[in-house]
Amino acid sequence: MSVCSSTGSDGENTDELASVSWYHFDLSRHAAEALLLSNGVDGSFLLRSSQKGPDCFALSVRAKDSVKHFHVRRICGRYSFGFNEFQSLLEFTSHMANQPLLGSESGNLIVLKHPYPRQVEEPSIYESVCVHTAMQSGRRHSDLVATAQALGTKEGYLVKQGAIIKSWKQRWFTLNRNELKYFKDKMFAEPIRTLDLTACSAVQFDYSQERVNCFCLVFPERTFYLCARTGVEADEWIKILRWKLVSLRGSESDTHLLHLYLLYVIPDYVLHSIISISLYLCDSRLCIAFHDFHFMYSMCSRLLHSGAFVESGLEMIKNVKNTLTNNDYMDLSIIEG
Repeated sequence: MSVCSSTGSDGENTDELASVSWYHFDLSRHAAEALLLSNGVDGSFLLRSSQKGPDCFALSVRAKDSVKHFHVRRICGRYSFGFNEFQSLLEFTSHMANQPLLGSESGNLIVLKHPYPRQVEEPSIYESVCVHTAMQSGRRHSDLVATAQALGTKEGYLVKQGAIIKSWKQRWFTLNRNELKYFKDKMFAEPIRTLDLTACSAVQFDYSQERVNCFCLVFPERTFYLCARTGVEADEWIKILRWKLVSLRGSESDTHLLHLYLLYVIPDYVLHSIISISLYLCDSRLCIAFHDFHFMYSMCSRLLHSGAFVESGLEMIKNVKNTLTNNDYMDLSIIEG
């Protein structure tokens, strides 16, 4: 087995990439999204270094109101992108120009139209400081903590269940910062609704609907049920939405981690025993024990669809609903969508 060595030093590789006007060196993912969204157009793209390693890069592409990122790797002087491998940087960049159509795993097509230049002409004009006030704020250097909200963009079609009439309709969704918006279709400028993710308590796969690739977002006033075209696409949405919630809260709470473990890791028969004991012992105080009725409902639904405890699952869902109905401070619409 032959061991591949680098075709040149790091300096030579850097010089090679520097010849590409749309290579932005160590530009971060966040800065790339901010740059393309604020100053680019649909189809603007750039190449940048990735944090995954010295020979790893990312092709960042603006697709309408979001920015998608694709892996590019340099192996032994060759460039690997998707299923293709290019013998040189020139061959790779020529491919970007001649075959600009990209298809992601979610089925969305993106056209590379406008390479975003690394160097943009800038005016050499600065505002002058007329007065630097002597008023003191009392803050110290340690109080100047740099913070910025992550953009974390994503967009695509999802099928959503209605609030009153439980029909399913396809909607165009966009995710930017802490807002998830959905539109009647891709070409509409005004959203039907904007969901503030700071109010969202959970994002998880859902097994209570008779549909595949379904997941839900839990809000105090309502649970939104959404379905993706593929399992990969549903997983992508869940991952980025959960990442958003974690970044908004700072870290995962112990309760939420326990919920994830109970819901996705333990066997069905163990889950069945836990719910049975909880319902028997806690009754209307179930919320105190588990803090999240929707979580209990999801666990029961998992049993319902597992095939092993169908009858028990139905009975448990009924018990949870009765518990909710008897509870003064819990809205039944949380689990009924």
